[in-house]
Amino acid sequence: MISLEDIKLPPHNLDAEKGVICGVLMDNELLYVCDGINLAPEDFYNKEHFFIFKAIKDLWSARKTIDVLTVADQLGKDDKLDVIGGMDYLYEISSFLLSFTGADEYAKIVKEKSILRNVLKTCQKIIGDVYDQKDTFEVLQTIEKRIFDLTQNNLSETVHSIKEILDRRVEDYMDMVDNPEKLANAKIHSGYAWLDEFLGWFKPGELIILAARPSMGKTAFAINILEKIAVQQKKSVAMFSLEMGSEQIVDRILSMVAHIPMNKISKWNLDSEDFSNMGEAMESLSSTKIFIDDKWSTTIPQLKSKIRRLKIKESLDLVIIDYLQLMSGTSTWYTGNRVQEIGEISRGLKELARELEIPIIALSQLSREVEKRVDKKPQLSDLRESGAIEQDADSVMMLHREDYYDPDTDKKWLTDVCIRKNRNGPIGEVELYFEKEIMRFSEITNKKKSDGTY
Repeated sequence: MISLEDIKLPPHNLDAEKGVICGVLMDNELLYVCDGINLAPEDFYNKEHFFIFKAIKDLWSARKTIDVLTVADQLGKDDKLDVIGGMDYLYEISSFLLSFTGADEYAKIVKEKSILRNVLKTCQKIIGDVYDQKDTFEVLQTIEKRIFDLTQNNLSETVHSIKEILDRRVEDYMDMVDNPEKLANAKIHSGYAWLDEFLGWFKPGELIILAARPSMGKTAFAINILEKIAVQQKKSVAMFSLEMGSEQIVDRILSMVAHIPMNKISKWNLDSEDFSNMGEAMESLSSTKIFIDDKWSTTIPQLKSKIRRLKIKESLDLVIIDYLQLMSGTSTWYTGNRVQEIGEISRGLKELARELEIPIIALSQLSREVEKRVDKKPQLSDLRESGAIEQDADSVMMLHREDYYDPDTDKKWLTDVCIRKNRNGPIGEVELYFEKEIMRFSEITNKKKSDGTY
């Protein structure tokens, strides 16, 4: 006789299912994660959760707000509100989590349990095929097909023929020929002509690393690029910083645009002419799409959520992160292993750039090994804490100022921008003049050097 202990339910996790639904109600952006792992209503074991998540997906497809009231309304239209237990159950499930943290992991658990249930169903069907005692070869073929169907249903399609890719790209190629102005407007340039010769332009999905030792001016250079892209090219740029406050960043931008020495702003020592120039600069900057966050959370999922929302609202063109080493990994497993943690962060930034189809410029510190060499110019091996940064980056720019190490040099105020990696072009160096008073980097006429290698 079979006891109750012998009866096993299919794999499932009701708490994880509640966690996903509650997480979506707390932050609709979690649905991007659900889409990324192909989480569907059918993946929910509990029928009430199936109907609730289906209503959520219907609202998401219709680009409507998702909360308890809208989900209840959608369930009512589907005649399923009473089936799931009415408003009482929706309010109960909406308060299941105390924090949104970890909800993305719950989604993965729900998907994994669903896959295991499909494996179980497939095995049961295979057992049935065997007991039918049909032709052995036919049984083997059926088993092979069932297993193939199982993997196809649970793995997203990532392998494509070159014909499929070319069919998708043909319109892009036609645009290059027929609408060169449209393509030119879509390009995001650094604003420095010689630098753009090396890099081409900042392309969607690229991770660009800007690295230097402290006091070399990497934040100032990043703000210069931000100003050129947002003010001159009228693009939308977001800067996430833990290094500086938003007021300090704005002061630097004003200093560059209004040509007012930074020390006059920081010391509150403005005269009437300065104030007039600042007024014009403020009016110009107020019409730009510059977004600054100096209180951003330091993990990739938290950063991703903020950037997604901004992209939906403002069609974001570029993201600047200051700086990479201030971020932290999502796993406690990395405790004490900073190299692997930085590796996770750099891979996360690259995946984020590709997923949201925007270029990301991430600032990075260089190791102290630079200081120990006679030649202080930085190399790729100087990237601090992880070779993964070099591997994940599409291009790596490094700043070097000779006058920082040698005050008597004849290269006073000159900064070398060293292109140490360029996945789609040459490497080399460009000299820029640094006007320290207004934090501006300017190009030097007739000065350029490159080794021209790839």
